Amino acid sequence: MVKRILALPSGRLAIGILIGIGLLAIVGPIVAPEDPLQAAAKPLAGISGEHWLGTDYLGRDVFSRLLAGSRDSVVGSVEVALVALVVGVVPGLLSVLLGRVFEWTTLRLTDTLVALPFLVFAVAVTSLLGNGLTQAMLTVGVLVSPLFFRVARAATLSVAHSQYVEAALISGASVGWIIRRHVWGKVLPPIAVAFAQTVGVGFIVVSSLTFLGIGVQPPAPTWGGLLASDLNYLHYRPFAPVAPAALIMATVWACNLLADAIRDVSGESGRALVDARKAHRTSVEPASAEGKP
Repeated sequence: MVKRILALPSGRLAIGILIGIGLLAIVGPIVAPEDPLQAAAKPLAGISGEHWLGTDYLGRDVFSRLLAGSRDSVVGSVEVALVALVVGVVPGLLSVLLGRVFEWTTLRLTDTLVALPFLVFAVAVTSLLGNGLTQAMLTVGVLVSPLFFRVARAATLSVAHSQYVEAALISGASVGWIIRRHVWGKVLPPIAVAFAQTVGVGFIVVSSLTFLGIGVQPPAPTWGGLLASDLNYLHYRPFAPVAPAALIMATVWACNLLADAIRDVSGESGRALVDARKAHRTSVEPASAEGKP
């Protein structure tokens, strides 16, 4: 699948952006030129050679805080997607294969999670367990898990009543073997699409919560926190939110673009599109070569 995704321009662009964001999260806190927690110059200084993005209202270097805050922003969004993946996929698969009681129970639990307002619930849980990023992301991941539950359940339903699955059940095959042998290959592509989308949703959620001061202990920097820190000083630094907002937008856009690329290549139409583009390139190249003097 990776080769087919890379065959699409949108797939290459999305993967390139996400690799850049991932590298920023890994090396950003290491290469930050200043201490992101200490005042480096006078407050609200403008852009200069020493401070590429200026300083905030406490005199801290904004560029250093942007680099240092990239790790928590990326890790938090991935945590949301991983928790939602584990909590949603397993019950979604088993709800089709373990009988009516388990199916009814999981469906009712999923309906309950959908009805809960995730922001209010996240605030309540962080107040109970402590204002930490892991606690907040665990809560949000559970509340986002119905997406994976429905995707996994729908994909499993498409093969659960097929003749080969029924034959496997009659022959005494275990549920785990049926999932590994017959179901997982059908479920993996839509789950990959949902995972890419959820990472983008996770970025929005992390940015929203840290914008409100939830899930992070000040003065720890995050992209959402950077957006919130200078709201009262936009008159002095009107372009302060541009850099963190651009990073958040680029990351979310790349995640959605990757999800679209996965959806394209996972279907027959996507495979035909990629094959047609390859055939077009191979047919054009000899023609252009023959036309050369």
